[in-house]
Amino acid sequence: MIERLFGGKPTDPAIAERIPPGQYKTDKFPVLHYGSVPHTDLSTWDFRVYGLVDAPLTLSWDQFKALPRKEVRTDIHCVTRWTKLDTVWEGVAIQEILSAVGVKPEATHVLAHSEQGYTANLPLSVLDDDDVLLADTYDGKPLEQEHGYPLRLFVPKRYFWKSAKWVRGLEFLDHDILGFWERYGYNNDADPWKEERFSE
Repeated sequence: MIERLFGGKPTDPAIAERIPPGQYKTDKFPVLHYGSVPHTDLSTWDFRVYGLVDAPLTLSWDQFKALPRKEVRTDIHCVTRWTKLDTVWEGVAIQEILSAVGVKPEATHVLAHSEQGYTANLPLSVLDDDDVLLADTYDGKPLEQEHGYPLRLFVPKRYFWKSAKWVRGLEFLDHDILGFWERYGYNNDADPWKEERFSE
């Protein structure tokens, strides 16, 4: 069933080696999330960065869009076992935000806060990677509502639930706090290459 829906295992070795264990290649972009799709009014939308930072930050949509831009082409992997290759995302590199707020030395983790109370947690060392974005564009177009419009965290080296949709803030902490799916038994690290799908 999974192979029929998502395309099965590729026969090209160069492609196959890009697909983590237990995953299947798809050309589709399946939509998976908990709860309803929020509808955002950009005139009142803001994005907050707070916690263990020197200069807490609140950005309006226009202020966010004025920040330097970056494009990332990479593969993405969902815990439901699909992998999509060569996806193209654009947004603001996380380093722009880290530099602007000045993360305090004692900060070790970040908790992403999204609409409707959803959260996703990451070590700061994972967040601060060259391919991590605050993404507002996919495949040259603004994110679709169901894929996180207007903004999602994009962390491609982890299963895709860590790339929180509809993100509204980042909270920097000196300890870890389990995110929404982690509280329901998903693995805290979520490395696709280690098949870290669920906690023990």
